[in-house]
Order: sequence, then C-alpha cells, then structure tokens
Amino acid sequence: MRGGPTSTAAMAAAPDPVRRRRPRHCPEQEYVRFVRSQDGFNHHYLNAKLRYYRAFRERWPDLAAWFAEPLVDRVGRLPGESFHCPSFPASHKARPYLTYLGLRGYATFDYRWMFAVGQLRVHDQAALAGIDLGTTTLVEEAIALGYSSPAAKQAMHWSVARIVLRNGLTDVADITGEHVAEVLEAIRLFPEDPEFAAFYPSAEQFYEGPAKCWITHLHQLEVVLFHRGQVAVQPRKLMPSWKPPLALPPRMQAVAEKWLAARRLTDAPSTVEKLELAVRVFGQWLGEHHPGITTFADVTREHCLDWIGHIAEAPAPTTGKPLGVMSRIQRISGLSQFFRDTALWQYDDVPGHTLIGAGDAPKYPQKVPRFIPEQDLDRLMPAIDAIACPFQRAALLVARWSGARRTEIQRLPMDCLDRYPDGTARLRLSGRKTYKERVVPLHEDAAEALQKVIDLRRHAPERPFTDERTGEEIRYLFMSHGKLMSTFYLFETPIQAACKAVGLVRPGGRGGTGRGTVSAHRFRHTVGTQLAERGAKLHTIMKVLGHTSVNMALVYAQISDQEVLRDYQAVLGPGATIAGPAADELRNGTLPDTSVDWLKTNFFKTELELGRCLRLPAEGPCECDLYLTCAKFVTTPEYAPRLRARREVEMTLARDAAERGWDREVERHRCTSERIERLLADLGQPVDTPET
Repeated sequence: MRGGPTSTAAMAAAPDPVRRRRPRHCPEQEYVRFVRSQDGFNHHYLNAKLRYYRAFRERWPDLAAWFAEPLVDRVGRLPGESFHCPSFPASHKARPYLTYLGLRGYATFDYRWMFAVGQLRVHDQAALAGIDLGTTTLVEEAIALGYSSPAAKQAMHWSVARIVLRNGLTDVADITGEHVAEVLEAIRLFPEDPEFAAFYPSAEQFYEGPAKCWITHLHQLEVVLFHRGQVAVQPRKLMPSWKPPLALPPRMQAVAEKWLAARRLTDAPSTVEKLELAVRVFGQWLGEHHPGITTFADVTREHCLDWIGHIAEAPAPTTGKPLGVMSRIQRISGLSQFFRDTALWQYDDVPGHTLIGAGDAPKYPQKVPRFIPEQDLDRLMPAIDAIACPFQRAALLVARWSGARRTEIQRLPMDCLDRYPDGTARLRLSGRKTYKERVVPLHEDAAEALQKVIDLRRHAPERPFTDERTGEEIRYLFMSHGKLMSTFYLFETPIQAACKAVGLVRPGGRGGTGRGTVSAHRFRHTVGTQLAERGAKLHTIMKVLGHTSVNMALVYAQISDQEVLRDYQAVLGPGATIAGPAADELRNGTLPDTSVDWLKTNFFKTELELGRCLRLPAEGPCECDLYLTCAKFVTTPEYAPRLRARREVEMTLARDAAERGWDREVERHRCTSERIERLLADLGQPVDTPET
C-alpha cells in the first residue's frame, strides 16, 4: 500500500498540508432555514432533525470540544448497536448537521472518524443544499473508461465525500493526487489507532474487508483523475502490505536509506524492493542475535555467514518452512550488493569492502526449457483460436509466434505492428527486462489477431502513460478501465481454460478440478526450441528471444540437436550396432549402473574424430594418442564413410613412406589401416567406398 513507514504519532505531529480553520457552528437561522426548505419530507422528520441539531449544539456549544472527545463518543453508534439505541445518541443523530458543516466550510473532519462511522450521505446533503460537487461527471468519465455504472457511482461517491469533508472542497476539479495519497495513508495507519479495536476485531479483518474495498474505490477515482489530467503520476493499485517497515539503529538506517535512494535512480521498483528486503531481514537478524551492533562498520564476514546459515534453516512466517533456494539467493545477492556499492561509493559507517559474494549463495539448479510437444500444440491451438476475448486471444497468439515475454506483450504500444518490405508482419517489442528494444517477424495468425485489437483501441479515450524507464509517452494496446490489463487476465486465465477444454490437465488446481499442463511462458521455450531444431543461427535465437547471453541461447541448441540424439541412440540404444574394444562390455551389460548413468550424462562431450571414448572418470585422463586402439573407444555405422576416408589417407601415407624408405612409418600406417578394416568388418560395412 502506498505511503512510507510512518507511525500514527508521527503523522499526528506532522504539519497539516492544508491550513484548516478552527471548527465552528453555523448560525442557527441558517441551519433552520436549510432544514425547512427541504421539500418531500414530512414535518415530523424535519422537526426531529432540528431537535437532534439543538441537542448536539447544547451538548457541545464549542464545536472544537466535540473534536477533542474520544472517537467512540464522536461516532455515537458502535458496531452491533441498534439504530434507535446508540451509546452516544447526540453524536450519532447529529451526522446530517455535521455533514452540512463540512459542505459549507464550517469544519473539516478527520479520516479516523469517517472510517469509523461507516455510511455518510454527503451527496444527499449536497443535493439538498444545492451544491454540485461534480461527481456525476466523474461517474460518466469512469463509464467511458469501461467501468460499470453501479461500481463507478459507488467508488466516486465514497471517495469524493471523504476528500471533500477532510479538505473543505466544493468541486472535484480541486482534488489532487496528494488528496488521494492522504486517504490511502490514513487507511494504512488506522489499525494503529488506540481506539481501533472498538470498531474492528482485528487489523487483518480490516485490511481484508473494508480497507480493500476503500482502496479499490480510491484507485478508480485516481484512474479517472489521471485521464482527465488532475493526477500526474500513473495510478497503481497497491493493496495493504504486511511487510514491516525498514527499522534499524539510526546510523544503520541512515546508510540503508541513502543506498536505497541511490538504487531507485537506476533500478526498477521491484528490484529495489528485493534489495530493501535483503537489508531489512539482515538488520532484524542482527538486532535479535547481536543487539550490540549499531553500525554496519562493525559487521564482519562471520556475522554474514551465520545469517546465511540462519535463513537456510529458520522457518518463514508465512509458510512455516525454510526459504527456497531462489529466495535465499536473492537475499544473499542483495546484501552482497549493499556492501559492494557502499564500499565503492565510500560511504561512512560501512565495512568498506565486500563481505560476501556469489560463492556464498547456494547454487540454483539450471533447468532445461520446457517446450510444448507438437502433439500438444496441435490440440491446444484450436482452443486458443476459439477464445472469445480479442485481447486474450491476441496476447496468446503473439506469445506463441514471437516468443516474447509476457510483460513485453502486456506493454505493447499501439504502433507495435508494421510490415517488412516483402509484406511479412513485424512486431516491435520494448524489451522490458533487458532495456533493449527489438523487432521480430510475426506469424500472420498472430498479426491478424493483433490488428483486430489495434482497430478496437484506435479511438480509445485514455491519456498516454509515461514509460517509467524511458520517460516516453506511450499509448498502450492492452488496456481496459483506464489501466493496463493484468498478465493474469491476458495469459493465465485463458491458457488454463484452453488446456481444460482439450484435456491437457494434471491433478490439482482449485477444487481438485485439475490444472493445465501448459503455461504461457512455455510458448517462449517452444519458439526457441523450434528455431534451433530448424537450423537457426545462435544470433537469430538471441535476437528473437531478447537474450543478452550466448549461453542462454545455447540451451535451446543443445537440447534440440537431433544429430546428437541419433548418435546417442546408436551407441546406448537397444540393439545398437557398435564396434571397438569397449563394445563387448556394452553389449554384455558388464558396466555398472553408475558408469552407464555417467556415460548417458556426458555422452555428448566424448566425441572423437571417428567415434567416441567411453573412458570413465575413475580411470583418469586418457594417455593414448592412438585412440583407435584404446580400450574405451567405440564407433558406429554412421562413421563408416569417415573411417574409409581415414583408411585411404593411411594407405597413401604408407605408400609415400615406402618411397622414402621410412620402414617404421610404413609399419605404423599399415597397422592403423588394418585396425580400421577390422572396425569396418565388425560394423558390417564394406572396406571400399560403395559404387553409386
């Protein structure tokens, strides 16, 4: 949720951004005239309103004294109490009068009171007073952005009413982003109020119930204000966070905040959050186990290593299990970067050198990309083509045929599609992860689906968003309700439905209904694998997938090398035809299972000129240059042409040596030639090249 780690006391002590006048009662004649002018109500109801007004004013002749009362006294009716029997009826029954004071500028109200009272009929009172707050216009603009009428009306009325009463405004045109931020911060801090427990059972219930609803209302208001130009920053909906604030000893806190501020200048917000988390959990551990340390300068490598051991064994609060490998790597990497940066930038109160590095983090297993088999693709693609939502269908087809990352597709601009000179569709991707824009060819099916979305969005009313990395104003393609569509809606929801429609499911899922075996990210793996299998250059794979490292693209080449697969099956497959000194051991199954497992893992690395070496690690390095006679050499019929060519070379060299009188060389070349002839005979291959 938006807002920094501010305490309730600090917020109360902070200077009020709005200069508020002392609250006061309005003249009695004014309010009586206002009540009597309300047509459509019977005189008993109007007389009752005046009685409640006079009782309230008699109880608190100085309105400022009412504001000084405890919150429960000011709210009047507590949760569970009857409407007719509140604990403090004077306050409860005077709410219409209090609302009138707020609309007329006689008083402004605190958010804690407005959160506690629940329902406030501010717009009804404004209509009776002839005040047009402009909320109707906001509702119309929200509907134009795609919100439903009931949702828009509820959101605008709730949000505007409270901002108006807090700030003494009379027109929604005066609402700014700071006003919205103040409400969000008040929601976050309300559970810290000493009287909070009188209205809600727990902070968790408050955050999961009313707070979540109120934040949604405020977000809708902020979206509308952004597109009408009243809010400068692109709105982000942030729900209440259970993350504790960064709280370290003063000298450590100052260094950490200075470093995080520097990192925010270049790193993405999500990256900074991970860095802050690493420093925070390390600081908390120091406070528990080494409370005497008050500056990072006193931290040693031994402290860091003890902390690394702690996070590997201590159960996490949310799961009750130790952190996973990836989480530990992120925390260790973040702390390592903190010490490295602060040393390089010559900060005070730091060790001045790196205490831990990459070698202190656990190794993360490198998994082979999971491409989608052809038979599964053939079943899945018709279901994707049948998706009704044009946005979901276009997003999945672009993922299938471009190999782009999901966030790259989510943030495609309106002008992302054009054509090569030969008419082939061309897609422009922003390169969110690598900071490098790229252009890739696009299959015509995906291009047609994307063009339909472009046509639907061509005259959209939204204001352009400012890219947080480039500062460029962009009109995004995948938008609804004035904001970017989520990757969950664009990818996860439709791909799960498509998988279930064609039976590609595995056990699990919500309600035990099964979960799809294909994720949208596997389309990316599939594109990389298909490019490698069909002979694409590594540079092409890197360009299409947006890789910055050759090693990433090599993964696809290694797992898709069909020639290597055929060689592997020729030697280790059932019924393989092989020759060489090690052939009998393989045929008879005399090699132990551990040796066979090692051979399967390292077979691709053992190719020699005319075959392969199956020497095991326990036997040490091979000292034999003439591998044709090595006891660990095997070959297959696929090498027969190269064996014949080598035999011809050896015979030619033998004849040349004979002409020169080099008897030992003649003997060596003839022995090699005869060894090749025996290998060819074992393989059942002719010695001479067959005539074509």
